[in-house]
Amino acid sequence: MNHNFITMLGTGNAMATRCYNTCFVLGTATSRCLVDAGGGNGVLSQLEKAHIDLGEIHDMFVTHAHTDHILGAVWVVRMVINRLKNHRYEGRFTVYGHDKALKVLDWICRETFSAKDRSFLGESVRFCEVKDQDRFEVGDMRFQCFDILSTKEKQFGFRAELPGGRTLVCLGDEPYNEANRTYAEHADWLLCEAFCLYRDRDIFKPYEKHHSTALEAGTLAEELGVKNLLLYHTEDRNLAIRKEAYRAEALQHFTGQVFVPDDLETIDLD
Repeated sequence: MNHNFITMLGTGNAMATRCYNTCFVLGTATSRCLVDAGGGNGVLSQLEKAHIDLGEIHDMFVTHAHTDHILGAVWVVRMVINRLKNHRYEGRFTVYGHDKALKVLDWICRETFSAKDRSFLGESVRFCEVKDQDRFEVGDMRFQCFDILSTKEKQFGFRAELPGGRTLVCLGDEPYNEANRTYAEHADWLLCEAFCLYRDRDIFKPYEKHHSTALEAGTLAEELGVKNLLLYHTEDRNLAIRKEAYRAEALQHFTGQVFVPDDLETIDLD
């Protein structure tokens, strides 16, 4: 029996302080892929709290070079290298991303790591550039990445084919672009940003920041004919009611299932 899951290490937007920045582990019975890492070494704590051993993770996908996604990646790379030096990590660690994201990650690592740590870069720790529409595999998961056509910062999303035929699409942390319909349409799972509730749009001003609301995410999911909608990258002022309120708003226009996970929550994707 297949066991596909997603563990949300963080669910907040860039300025969130009451929850961690959006990042997650996508996994199967045999494979793990870390997607983004938040804005600092808090990702290491989140992994520990989720009972996910870094030694189980050999692949990472970085969507873009904003601080709330890539700075944690620096810490993940540093910790992997530390384990390699102490013979507590087996195999290679591969980071996938587009040219800009990997350029920033590589620069920070080379400017801040010791000479001994830098010697692992390109050897046991590999940065693998992917281009729009490229495919790659992480164990028994097959990924195809795509440019979300951001107006702010170059960013890639992806469509993942999981064991058992399930499909999961990550749209990144900006609104959907119709040019990417072929990747997202009829997916089993759609991961979509929801910066705030539509009713709170005048407070959080999502459109000024090129983000959208839970209501619009629900509308999109219905238009794309997906089965399950997972919302993330939210504000953190309504955490006490977030799960119920965001879900209810998305369901105004969506007839599938809506998930609004908390930090460290694991969701079964089968």
